[in-house]
Amino acid sequence: MSAGTSAGAPQGAPVSTGSALGEPCLLLKLGEVVLKGRNREIFERRLQANIRAALREFDFTPDVRQRHGVIAVFLPAGTTVETADKVARRVADVPGLVWIHRAWRVAKTPEAVTKAALALVEGREEIQRKATFAVRSRRRDKRFPLRSNELDRLVGGEINDIYGLPVDLRDPELTVFIEVDRDEVFVFTDGIPGQGGLPVGMSGRALVLMSGGIDSPVAAYRMMRRGMRVDFLHFSGIPFTTSESIYKAYALVRALDRFQGRSRLWVVPFGKAQQSIKASGQDRLAVIAQRRLMLKTAEEVAHRIHAGALITGDSLGQVSSQTLQNITAQDNAVDLPILRPLIGMDKTEIMAEARRIGTLEISELPDEDCCTLLAPRRAETRAKIEDLKQIERRLDAEDLAVQLADSIQEYKLQE
Repeated sequence: MSAGTSAGAPQGAPVSTGSALGEPCLLLKLGEVVLKGRNREIFERRLQANIRAALREFDFTPDVRQRHGVIAVFLPAGTTVETADKVARRVADVPGLVWIHRAWRVAKTPEAVTKAALALVEGREEIQRKATFAVRSRRRDKRFPLRSNELDRLVGGEINDIYGLPVDLRDPELTVFIEVDRDEVFVFTDGIPGQGGLPVGMSGRALVLMSGGIDSPVAAYRMMRRGMRVDFLHFSGIPFTTSESIYKAYALVRALDRFQGRSRLWVVPFGKAQQSIKASGQDRLAVIAQRRLMLKTAEEVAHRIHAGALITGDSLGQVSSQTLQNITAQDNAVDLPILRPLIGMDKTEIMAEARRIGTLEISELPDEDCCTLLAPRRAETRAKIEDLKQIERRLDAEDLAVQLADSIQEYKLQE
C-alpha cells in the first residue's frame, strides 16, 4: 500500500474529528496503472474522472485527490457510515481499482491514531472470539514522531491490553492499517475488492455485437476492464419475432452500464435480411452467412460512431459457428479487428463470470433470439470463404449492410 501527497492539498490542513473515528473517507488502491511509467499521470486523470462520474448519483460532490499509488476520496462532514458504505460499493464497480478501503481520516498525532484504532475494532465480532490481530503502519511523512514499527507497537499494545486479542504478525484474522500522510493519518481494516484492469476510455472505443445470451455481456465487461469504452449493437428478428430480445438486451446493457456509464444500445431489425439468406438455398452455410452480414453491418455502424474494433462473445469450438475455419471465414468479412476476449474460456468459466458481474440471471430469461430463424438441421463447420462470397454477391451484401445500418434505432438508458 503505497501513497504519496496530493499536489493540491493544503499544507497542515486541520482534520475535524467529531468522534474518535474522525471523518469517513475512502482509500482507493490502484493496480496496473502504477506500472504505466511516463503515461501514468494520463491514466490517473482518466481514472479520477471516471470515479467522479460514477459518484454523480449521490447528492454531494466528493473531494477526489490523487496520491502516489492511491486515490483518496474525502466525503462531506456529517456523512453517515451507511452512505460511506454505499459510496464504497459504487466505486468498486469502476475499472482500474484493485481495493476500496473504507477509511477514517484522523488528526496527525499518536494519541488520535490510537484512539481511532481502538474505536475501529470496538464491537467487531473478532473481539468476541478473541481472534488474532496485527497492526500494519506506513509512514510516508518522516516528520511524524513515531516510526512505523513504533506506531505498530503503540497501537497494537493498546488493542492487546484493552481487548486481550493475541498478536499474529504472519497470518492475522484482523489487521488494522495505518497510513501516515502529509496532512493526516488514515486508519482502516478490511476492504472491498475492485475490478482491476485499466480505466475505461484509455484503450479507445469498440462496438459489441450484443445477443441476449450469456457470452457477449461477459465479453463486453472484459473489454471494459481493459480500458475500452463500448457501445452495443443488437440484431432483432423483427418483424418475425417480438420485441422480447430488445428488452433483454436493454436490461443487459443497464446491468453493464455501472462499469462505464453513458452506454448506448443500437438495435437492427434483422428479420427480413435473415429471410433473404434463408431463401438463398445454402442451408448449411446460412448461419455463417448471417454472421458475416452482421459483422458487415456492425462495421458500417462502427465507422459512423467512430469505433475502432468489433467485439464478439465467441469461444473456440463452443458451437459450430465458432470452429477455427468458421471464425477465419467471419474475420474475412470485415476490415476492422474483431476482438474475442472469451476465445479460450469454456462455458463454465463464462457462466461464473456472468454470475459475478450480475448478467447471468438476465441472460437466462427466455426470449425469441433472431438466430433461431436460421437454425439448419446440420450447420457447416468448415465454411469456405468463396462459397460465402457467392451468397453475398447474390444478396448484394455490401449495400444490404448499409441499408441495415441506416435502419438502426438507438435505445437510451433511463437515468
